Amino acid sequence: MKIFVNGAATTQFGELWGVSPRSLARGSVSSALKDARIESAQVEALFVGNMLSGMLGGQEHLGAFFAEELGLPVPAFKVEGACASGGLALHNAVNSLLSGQYATVVVLGIEKMTDHKPEDVATALMGAGSEEERNAGATFPGLYAILARMHMNEFGTTEEQLAAVAVKNHYHASLNPNAQFHNLLTVEQVMRSSRVADPLKLLDCSPISDGAAAVVLSTKNIKGSVEVAASVVATDTLGLAQRAHLTQLTATQRAAEKAYRIAGLTAGQVSVAEVHDCFTVAEVLAMEDLGFFPRGKAAAAIEKGETRLGTSAGIVVNPSGGLKGCGHPVGATGVKQVVELVDQLRGSAGKRQVENATIGLAHNVGGSGATAVVHILKK
Repeated sequence: MKIFVNGAATTQFGELWGVSPRSLARGSVSSALKDARIESAQVEALFVGNMLSGMLGGQEHLGAFFAEELGLPVPAFKVEGACASGGLALHNAVNSLLSGQYATVVVLGIEKMTDHKPEDVATALMGAGSEEERNAGATFPGLYAILARMHMNEFGTTEEQLAAVAVKNHYHASLNPNAQFHNLLTVEQVMRSSRVADPLKLLDCSPISDGAAAVVLSTKNIKGSVEVAASVVATDTLGLAQRAHLTQLTATQRAAEKAYRIAGLTAGQVSVAEVHDCFTVAEVLAMEDLGFFPRGKAAAAIEKGETRLGTSAGIVVNPSGGLKGCGHPVGATGVKQVVELVDQLRGSAGKRQVENATIGLAHNVGGSGATAVVHILKK
């Protein structure tokens, strides 16, 4: 059985002070249903990807909450897996279709973060870390700074090369009307920004964001549909201290290897990728873990512009702007990545269109790599 994305939509991402979660959900789902050319009565189940609604908003029962708001009296489920919540919701939706339980479902990824104090958001996000990391006062910038320092020590990666990730993704975001940031950056600006956790600086970090994204998944292949060729999840330890390697994310490698095998493809056949650049070093790690570049070579390739729109070197990475430029409403990110790939494979991405895009890969990570979700989409 084949699974298809029939409809896809995303809201604006950013600091959406005057927009409620209800409005974000209505906007994204109604647009996705319109894109799929179906009525809400044809939806058989709803999957909601979200991380922080309980900790920040005091509401955990999001399946029923949004089913009621959207007028969908169907089975509804909240799926949580830290920043991979959206990707996990998609994975569970795909499996529900493969099982034959449903024929058409909606996946909603959503997060409202900016209404809360930054310190409260940081504490809530560390709910995805290990107990010993929390007890030590670690934050995710600190954990990814460890990964960055290890990569620099082993492969000679430089801070300027990490900065090049931010420069590229802000350039891509400037072409995306739904992105949080439209300002261009230079390497010098990134280097001069405040240090958050050495060697990571403020402009190496993705922002706190609000936003929602939705897709309609179905077993029906209609005009404009994009096939989900693989949907794979892998896991690793919560904490960094228990891992054998700190210059690679094993969960990403496992998920990617299985996804390529299921799809019958290789990394070299991927035209466009949306990867989880919560920090600039995360994109470098992803490029190597997904098999796009040899170990230790991705940072230099990004610096040379080999993954940027407008080049002919090969794969284009994060044409939406990624988490860094487009924004990172954590529960929405994994779904937004697939929305972007659908636009790319349809040839409807406007100024950020990747030429001859036929195969897309979405890579969504929870925590510091404890969960990795890889989706492969085919034109």
